[in-house]
Amino acid sequence: MRTQAAAKHHPHDDAPDTAQAFRTLAELPPGPQRDTLREQIVEAWLPMAERLAGRFRSRGESHEDLRQVAALGLVKAVDRYDPARGNAFESYAVPTITGEIKRHFRDHMWTLHVPRRVQDLRNRVRFALQDLTQDISGRTPTVTELAEHTNLSEEDVKAGLEALESFTALSLDAELPGSEDGYSLGDALGAPDPALDTVVDREAVKPRLAALPERERAILYMRFFDDMTQSRIAEQFGISQMHVSRLISRCCDRLREQVLHDAA
Repeated sequence: MRTQAAAKHHPHDDAPDTAQAFRTLAELPPGPQRDTLREQIVEAWLPMAERLAGRFRSRGESHEDLRQVAALGLVKAVDRYDPARGNAFESYAVPTITGEIKRHFRDHMWTLHVPRRVQDLRNRVRFALQDLTQDISGRTPTVTELAEHTNLSEEDVKAGLEALESFTALSLDAELPGSEDGYSLGDALGAPDPALDTVVDREAVKPRLAALPERERAILYMRFFDDMTQSRIAEQFGISQMHVSRLISRCCDRLREQVLHDAA
């Protein structure tokens, strides 16, 4: 099988002449001979697959992983190619390999999960930005200009622009721009306020407290708001400390039951 480039038939310098090999492969039945020929064809086209993988460098994926994805796309192209249709193999292999690499980025390289439609909008907006930036000097294309160039609505353009920033995520430990004291993004995030539960409890018990007899309400206020001891409260009302203790316990139990009943 010849592996030299055939310039008059192939637009790619690294495209081997495997036309006859593909015709033979199509006629062979499953078996060791067919498997060997298939492997030879794949090996002959690997340089082109690796060159296509090189186009996607500097996009956050290692070159070795891109080579493996491109090789997978090549294998799929070899298995699906039908020489009887008369088209050159590279005209089928190039979009198949490129599509496999793009699918890899689409399905595995997004830090955030982005719907397929938004990913497509991102690509259309990205290409439009590249095209318009060459024609417009000194400024960034507007949303309206992008919408006219892509035939998209301005809302879709905005969604595509937002998706441009969603391919990678910023670490919560990353220092915020302009921060000189190590203030990170995580420091700017809010957290549940434990005092909110107290607010809810106070609002729930407020009408029940107002309904208590004046003496019991005063005793609870002295104990829980003025932080008075039971002995001092007993002196204020001229009763025993044990009586004060029983009154507080009875009032608290009653309020708890009433509030729980109201919530149910």
